[in-house]
Amino acid sequence: MGDTNQIATQERLVTAVKNNDEKVLKQLYQESFSKIEVYILKNNGTSPQAKDIYQEAFIAVWQNVKKDKFTPSNESALQGYLYQVARNKWTDYLRSSHFKKTSSMDTDFQLQDSSEENFEGEDRNMSDTMAAFRLLGDECRQLLSQFYFEKRSLREIASMFKIGEASARNKKYRCINKLRELVTAP
Repeated sequence: MGDTNQIATQERLVTAVKNNDEKVLKQLYQESFSKIEVYILKNNGTSPQAKDIYQEAFIAVWQNVKKDKFTPSNESALQGYLYQVARNKWTDYLRSSHFKKTSSMDTDFQLQDSSEENFEGEDRNMSDTMAAFRLLGDECRQLLSQFYFEKRSLREIASMFKIGEASARNKKYRCINKLRELVTAP
């Protein structure tokens, strides 16, 4: 009987995430970060890399929940799912040729899970993404282009924009969120 109540709690959590409940999203974000940060730090990562990976994983999980691609199966299902997505993103990064060549952070920009069932809609999603990208302000377009297409590090981008590296990271995060909002807008 306890499992049923705990799954019901997870279902309420999923519903709150779908409804963009800021308090719940903030709490989930804050409660789950430290475990993922510890994992990345123990596996050749830095704290800034952990923050980047975690932000990307959190957004991916949020999108999958909104698209009904996740159903809780136990009392910690959503937190476990978030941890697994972050772990997979970090493993992908460690396997990347970029990691082997340099220590700067470099990940592929993805708005959705790239599993086989999603290939059919990728062309439409890519054109939607590119159309939304053109609607971004000049600064966001430049920053995201430098990071994802030119493969520049956040340190290089910070220097180009004459801002601190932490500010560049925050700006990148805000620009990605703005892009995602534009892509998912009805």
